Amino acid sequence: MGDGDTSSGGTGDPEDGTAQEETIVLDFWTFWGSEQRRPVIDQIIEDFNTSQDEIEVRHTYTPWGDIWTKNLAAIAAGDPPDVIINDIMTVKLRAEEGQIEPITEFVQDEVSGRFYDQMMDAAIHEDEIYALPFNTDTQILFYNKDLFEEVGLDPEQPPETWEELDEYAAQLDIEEEGTYERIGFYPLIGAGTDIWVLNALGENYLQDDGEVLIDTEPVHETFNWILDSQDKYGQNRITSVNSQFENAQQDPFMSGDVPMMVQNANYYVQLRDFAEDLNFGVAPLPERVPGNGNTSWGGGFVAEVPMGASNPEASYQFIEYLTSHEAQLYWAEQNFDLVAHEEAGVSAAGSGEFDDSGQEVYTQMIENMDETLLTPQPVIAPDYAGTVNPIFESIVSGNTDVESGLEQAQSELEQLVEDNR
Repeated sequence: MGDGDTSSGGTGDPEDGTAQEETIVLDFWTFWGSEQRRPVIDQIIEDFNTSQDEIEVRHTYTPWGDIWTKNLAAIAAGDPPDVIINDIMTVKLRAEEGQIEPITEFVQDEVSGRFYDQMMDAAIHEDEIYALPFNTDTQILFYNKDLFEEVGLDPEQPPETWEELDEYAAQLDIEEEGTYERIGFYPLIGAGTDIWVLNALGENYLQDDGEVLIDTEPVHETFNWILDSQDKYGQNRITSVNSQFENAQQDPFMSGDVPMMVQNANYYVQLRDFAEDLNFGVAPLPERVPGNGNTSWGGGFVAEVPMGASNPEASYQFIEYLTSHEAQLYWAEQNFDLVAHEEAGVSAAGSGEFDDSGQEVYTQMIENMDETLLTPQPVIAPDYAGTVNPIFESIVSGNTDVESGLEQAQSELEQLVEDNR
């Protein structure tokens, strides 16, 4: 693996006493093995290898379900990969546990300035840089323009607030004999409760200093809003609609049964591939109230050097190339993926590789990053979502009332923070 294999290269000319430096071989682990993504990353690797003659990168595909545990086992055995693609949300935890090499000494300001601020912040722990961001995502509102026109709504004026969402939904609904054949909008079709809590607060409910903001008015309003909508449509109907999204080729948004929903912006790829005639628009997440902000949520991945890699400097050289404008633009164009490099993303939005709809969605993705939060797992409360999500689910399922549930979530998360200080 990351043994700094130098099997390539010659030994120089013994007559004149010179020695040719041997090629450094790096083992690069990813989980990109699909027919779409593997050729793209392999091309980027080939481009890097041909761009210089000191380093040769070899790609090791490791399935999604195995890559994290195999990486930890390799680190423990003293034989880690040289570079790995890993989750941006847990960089700080891996840094705290000594599982990744700091790369601060190699990173120049020009490089660290390439990325969205919230992504670069997620790659830093205690003033040390431990990774460079690779790609990200964001949640946006998709809506059916033809159905807007059908009911008299302006297809170029999507809802801007939760109140307008409800008003538009009422116009788009089709109810027959007590059953909604068409659901105008339900918050938990496409998105989860955590997305709406962030949207309502305009910030994470767990602050960097450990303050917890769950048992607060905006969060109470969020759950009451969700439950009111659930009561309107009925849990059975909502469950039925959500189950139909398992069919990627004809889900309820494509069929028109759900005219508005919040989804990861990459959902566009499914629309492009399976619903090319669908006339849809995209917009930011509506605000809870005017002036509250269109806060969205994103995740993503980083390129990092596992602890114990034999040549961190060579590993970093490849990581810098992976996150360069050229490589990031190519990745964006071939995968319709929101890359971490800001300028490369802007270039992708106007790329001739995308049709008009693709350019519109990619532009919305970029604009959305101004109000997209990342929620890295903090050292003071690892897996904090695992503490509160079951309570959130219990509230939505009706097993716990809003007031007592949010009070419980607030208390348990505060205790988790206190236990880890």
